[in-house]
Amino acid sequence: MKIMVAIKRVVDYAVKIRVKPDKTGVETKNVKMSMNPFCEIAIEEALRIKEAGLASEVVAVSMGPAQCVDTLRTGLAMGADRAIHVESNHHLYPLNVAKLLKALVDVEKPGLLLLGKQIAEFEEWDGDIDFSSLFEKLAIDDDCNQTGQMVAGLLNWPQGTFASKEKQTVTVDREVDEGIETLCLDLPAVITTDLRLNQPRYATLPNIMKAKSKPIKKVTPNELNVQIRSDIEVVEVTEPPKRKAGVILSSVDELIDKLKNEARVI
Repeated sequence: MKIMVAIKRVVDYAVKIRVKPDKTGVETKNVKMSMNPFCEIAIEEALRIKEAGLASEVVAVSMGPAQCVDTLRTGLAMGADRAIHVESNHHLYPLNVAKLLKALVDVEKPGLLLLGKQIAEFEEWDGDIDFSSLFEKLAIDDDCNQTGQMVAGLLNWPQGTFASKEKQTVTVDREVDEGIETLCLDLPAVITTDLRLNQPRYATLPNIMKAKSKPIKKVTPNELNVQIRSDIEVVEVTEPPKRKAGVILSSVDELIDKLKNEARVI
């Protein structure tokens, strides 16, 4: 089975985000960029599946400007076998990405498509795939949480969270408000990773050097017969209001009074 993993280049999680003066977006010039942490988890999970003997190849995919190659090199250094870069200087909204992923899936024929979100916990497996908390593509930059659902719909593939079991099916445990929901999905399927699924490995220096010689295939949206367009217009980007300072209360009665009479929901 071949596994395709979509990875995204985003502003590094440790960087303080700054809105552009004209409020058209977030400042990215001279800002440290890195792989979306949730995508790191998806790559790690794909590598663990391969190491367990349940997959033959891991292919990393990224979309965007030429700098995305650096992010793909990180994925290759972690252990991905090869990479595909869909080069585009347009802003790619979730539906654009979903259409491009569908086109790549039609060419590559993977048995599993992994994307990142925020992972819950991971349980070890004994010969079976066994995830915990997998769902929807979510990046730390825009939090759209849409691509996983969209690409699954376009492919007419099942999608789910937390996978386990058997060769041609996966059992997915999905966190819901009421607890854990278990689904059984036929392969091929779209699975997306949540936050506590695993701890991504560090790329070692030898693997970083090896990654330089691993192939990165370049394609364009036109070559995939995908027209990049968007029905979304960003009107304005603003910083969230600053959080007000907390108040120290001297008694439970004072707390109850504030809860009853303060207009602001605590």
